[in-house]
Amino acid sequence: MTGQRHAATESHRPFAEPVRLDLSDPGTLRHLWDLQRASYAVEARLIGFDGIPPLHESLEQVRACDDSFLGVRDELRLVGAVAWTRLSNGALDICRLVVHPVAHRRGVATALLDALDSIEPAELTVVSTGTANLPAVALYRQRGFIPVGERQVAPGVTVTLLERKNASASQSIHNS
Repeated sequence: MTGQRHAATESHRPFAEPVRLDLSDPGTLRHLWDLQRASYAVEARLIGFDGIPPLHESLEQVRACDDSFLGVRDELRLVGAVAWTRLSNGALDICRLVVHPVAHRRGVATALLDALDSIEPAELTVVSTGTANLPAVALYRQRGFIPVGERQVAPGVTVTLLERKNASASQSIHNS
């Protein structure tokens, strides 16, 4: 019984507020790379496809990406990160949202998306995720994203395209 209580406490450790990640720092870069590999390995199992590009990126490829990053740490490690970019039409594109398996169901993704909404308000926000990644699809739908299409990325594997519009947004970028 004591072991079970300890395990539950360990899995619900608090985490810090999201902060911008500096990928020029080798330690931060390595922690992000480790986090990304752990998170995308879970998604690969969920969708039955291990060809997810970020799962196979090198440290240099992660460092070279043009995305901006926010991260969340607990006492031990980087447990979540979100990456985004602005598209030419002003839409916010969520490029990556990764949560370490030890931090699943602790509100990390929600905290990251709340922080992103606060620092990068957008009339239109877009994201895509593996269609079979039901937890991710559910998270985005709970946050007001609606599916606007699917794209096949490999035989039998699709990603769902989702978007969230504010009242002033006038058209879907996926359908324009």
